Amino acid sequence: MSLDTPRVRFARNPFYQVEVPAGLFPAPDEDPLAFHRLLPGYTPTPLVPLPALAAELGLGEVWLKDESRRFGLGAFKALGGSYALHRLLERGRPSTVATATAGNHGRGVAWAARMLGLRAVIFVPGHTVPARIEALRREGAEVVVVEGTYDDALSTAAEESAARGWQVVSDTAYPGYTEIPRWIMTAYTTLFVEATAELAACGAGEPELVLLQAGVGGLAWAGTFFYVRRAGRQRPRLVAVEPLEADCLLESITSPGGEMRTTRGQLRTIMAGLDAGTPSLVAWPLIRAGMDAFLAIDDGYAEEAMRRLHAGGEKDPRVVAGESGAAGLAGLLALCREPSLAEARRELGRGPAARVLLVSTEGATDPASYRRIVGAAP
Repeated sequence: MSLDTPRVRFARNPFYQVEVPAGLFPAPDEDPLAFHRLLPGYTPTPLVPLPALAAELGLGEVWLKDESRRFGLGAFKALGGSYALHRLLERGRPSTVATATAGNHGRGVAWAARMLGLRAVIFVPGHTVPARIEALRREGAEVVVVEGTYDDALSTAAEESAARGWQVVSDTAYPGYTEIPRWIMTAYTTLFVEATAELAACGAGEPELVLLQAGVGGLAWAGTFFYVRRAGRQRPRLVAVEPLEADCLLESITSPGGEMRTTRGQLRTIMAGLDAGTPSLVAWPLIRAGMDAFLAIDDGYAEEAMRRLHAGGEKDPRVVAGESGAAGLAGLLALCREPSLAEARRELGRGPAARVLLVSTEGATDPASYRRIVGAAP
């Protein structure tokens, strides 16, 4: 598959519910933002306007929530890991915490564990690049490389933790393990609370279209959760974006009854943070009910999005976004340009007055890949 000829898959959600059942929401809980504000180095990440890009794509406004500066860790995932450990410590002090990761979630867990004086063991798939492994070790984590995919690392982390009495702090749920992933996903809503306040401070209106990265579905769930609770039937159109080679959400929504399915892709994508084969067990029901559409994109669009954000322009500031970080913009580029998506553009309200919100979930977490794709250092 050539990166010069991007491809896409798109599916509307036939199971979309205007009134999402209350049973799909977790019980009322404490406010994650109140907790995050107490952490060292907390500050809201910037919401970046991209007026030149909006004009180029025939849109009214494009806003980008830049998570590359979150706690100095380069990604939004620390929101979830820190909150999960906070909740666990309310019940007792685990000796060791463990998780599987493509890089960012594990670093967030390791960072939080280091601050709390806990041992962290992080399992990574065999294709994990050295820069991400080194970032984990800088946070004091023990790193275990598992030959195979992210799903292989996930199962190994669960097996080893059960055998050794370690506490799993995974961001994806599976049978018998659901509570902690709910905490983690709920913690991600902090970035949407911030974005809403930042839009209001700028005098901007609410977004009408939101594109959300989807690996196992954590961020997609958080965005759906936030906007359904906030706006109900008046919520913005929500689109999940995932790699063609790891399109487990799209496979699931197109299955009979919208049942969870594993991707038929080869799990070979530069969007490492989204390289997941199966949706999270607790994320999928709400995504199935509340997400408008699902878009899978070729890696070529991610590369183009990285270059476009790096270049900036006269009106658009430069943004450093990694492969997964740029996936939201990559999905928007595909949505605006692909001839096969003309009807989808009309249905999703893409037009000259549309306000679009994107999230850049990570910075250049693989500097060598960034230089290769963008042609410059981060």
